[in-house]
Amino acid sequence: MQSKGIADSSRIGVNGLSMQIIRDLREISNPFENAVVTIGNFDGVHIGHQALFHQVIEKAHSLDGTSVVITFEPHPIRVINSNKRFPLITLYEQKVELIGATGVETLICVPFTREFAATPARTFVKKVLCDLIGMKAIVVGQDYSFGKKREGDIFLLKEMALTHGFEVIVSGWIELEGDRISSTEIRNLVKDGRVEEAKRLLGRYYQVRGTVIQGRDRGGRLLGFPTANLRLYDELCPRGGVYAVIVEYDDRAYQGVANIGYSPTFDDGEFSVEVHILNFGQDIYDRLVRVNFVGCLRGEKKFPGPDALAAQIRQDIEKARQILSGK
Repeated sequence: MQSKGIADSSRIGVNGLSMQIIRDLREISNPFENAVVTIGNFDGVHIGHQALFHQVIEKAHSLDGTSVVITFEPHPIRVINSNKRFPLITLYEQKVELIGATGVETLICVPFTREFAATPARTFVKKVLCDLIGMKAIVVGQDYSFGKKREGDIFLLKEMALTHGFEVIVSGWIELEGDRISSTEIRNLVKDGRVEEAKRLLGRYYQVRGTVIQGRDRGGRLLGFPTANLRLYDELCPRGGVYAVIVEYDDRAYQGVANIGYSPTFDDGEFSVEVHILNFGQDIYDRLVRVNFVGCLRGEKKFPGPDALAAQIRQDIEKARQILSGK
C-alpha cells in the first residue's frame, strides 16, 4: 500500500471522527491510496455540500481508498476580484470543523493566490490531482469549472480521465422542496433574519462566534437582564432584531435571547450583538461563545424608555423559552 505521505500536517477530532488537515500542497510527499476527491469553496457546508462529501466517502470505501476534500483560503473571489465583497457564511475554522464532522478523511486547504489562479486546468489535473494526490475518482457538481480563466469543466475532466485513469462522477443538484440549495440563498436568508429557513438549507442552526467584551453596562444595571456583549469573528450577521438562541460555552449549551442592532431606545447609534443567557451567572469576559440562531422573535423597535423596554424583554424571554423548549 502507498504511503499517505504527509510531511507536516495536523488532525482535528469532531464527534469521535478524525480528519487530517493539509494546509500546503508541498506537505504531500507521496500520493494517497486511491484518492477520491471533490473540490470547491463549500461556504456554509450546507446539506448540498454534505451530500457531495458523503458521495466521496462512499466511493472511497468502495475503492478501499481515501476521501479527500480540497478547498481554498482565502475565498478565490477575494483574490481574483478584490472589489467584490460579500460576507462568508462560515469562516475557515468552522468550515474545517463542519467538514470534519461528515467523516471525510483528509482536507486539503490550498492557499489561494493569483499565481495559483493562473494554473492551467490541464496542469492542475495532471500535476496536482493525479501525480501529487493520486486521484482515482473525482465527484463534482454539474456546473463545476476550474483552472486559469475557468477553462476546465466536466468535459475536460472526462477527456483527461481516459488517458490518466480516473473516474468522473457528476453529482445531481441537491434540492429541498423543489428549490436548489445554494450558499447565495442561505446568505440572503441570514441577512434577512430568516434564520429558521436558513436552518433547513444548512442542516443546522446558523451560528456566529465571538469574544465577550465589556459592554455599556445597561442590561443588568438598568434593565435587570445582564447580557454578554460580543465582538464577532464572523462576517455574516442576521439583520437587527431579537432572536431565540442556543449559546454554547465551555462544552455546554444554554438557552438565551440575542439582541442585534443599534439600541434605538437609547439613541446611541452603536451596533452591538448582546446575548442574555437564561439561568446563567458566570463571569465570561474575554471568553469565546458560540450563538446558534433558532428563531426570530421580533424586529428592532424603539421604546418610550427603559421600563417599557424591560417589559418587552420579559415577553421576549418567555416567548424564547416556548420556542426553545419545543425545538
